[in-house]
Amino acid sequence: MKDDRNSKAKTAKLYRMVMPDHLCPFGLKAKDLLEREGFEVEDHHLKTREETDSFQKRENVETTPQVYIGGERIGGYDDLRVHLGHDSPDGDETSYQPVIALFAMAFAMSLAFCWLSFGTLLTPAVVPKFIAISMCLLALQKLQDVESFSTMFLNYDLLARRWVRYGKLYPFGEGLAGVLMLAGVATWLSAPVALFIGTVGAVSVFKAVYIDKRELKCACVGGDSNVPLGFVSLTENLMMIAMAVWMGATAL
Repeated sequence: MKDDRNSKAKTAKLYRMVMPDHLCPFGLKAKDLLEREGFEVEDHHLKTREETDSFQKRENVETTPQVYIGGERIGGYDDLRVHLGHDSPDGDETSYQPVIALFAMAFAMSLAFCWLSFGTLLTPAVVPKFIAISMCLLALQKLQDVESFSTMFLNYDLLARRWVRYGKLYPFGEGLAGVLMLAGVATWLSAPVALFIGTVGAVSVFKAVYIDKRELKCACVGGDSNVPLGFVSLTENLMMIAMAVWMGATAL
């Protein structure tokens, strides 16, 4: 009897659209997640628009897929993730995953660059190339939606609060400095730009987080991230300052 109860507890019903011209991606993701969590899935296909509309009307729901566990309706894919403990209930949990992925990729690209250029990974060039690539990738994240980035940036940047257009110019400045530093050209331009935006950014973040004790989201990887403002953004700005000073010193 105990095994039967456990078997029933690990059974889920899934209703999802599987039509000739549309295969619901969230339905597939829900099925995959349930199976990875050890559920035996009763997979019910809604093969026509009429079947889908009829199901939604009968169950009083507005969307599909819909998941049922133990006779209880859980909801769609996002609701299922919350139910299984993969997401926070409000869906607004802070996370460092975006910046970890970005810096890891930047470091891998730096190693690849050095291997191609010098034939070895054991070269001091790894660090400056890593910083330059990181700047390029961070700028790319911001440039995907400059308006959204500038709005979040206004929450803490001291210069942007005095001159709003600076928030829209910042990603272009960071990207320009990163590309020039990666190429090792026009240090007379890249170093001052990186030094300026890095210094203003570092002061702004330090004031907002460590003096004013404000809990804000960081705009460093774009305007729709849940990365908390603090160490990551401060690191981004300090890297730009260090890179600018190093390149300026080597250019003398």
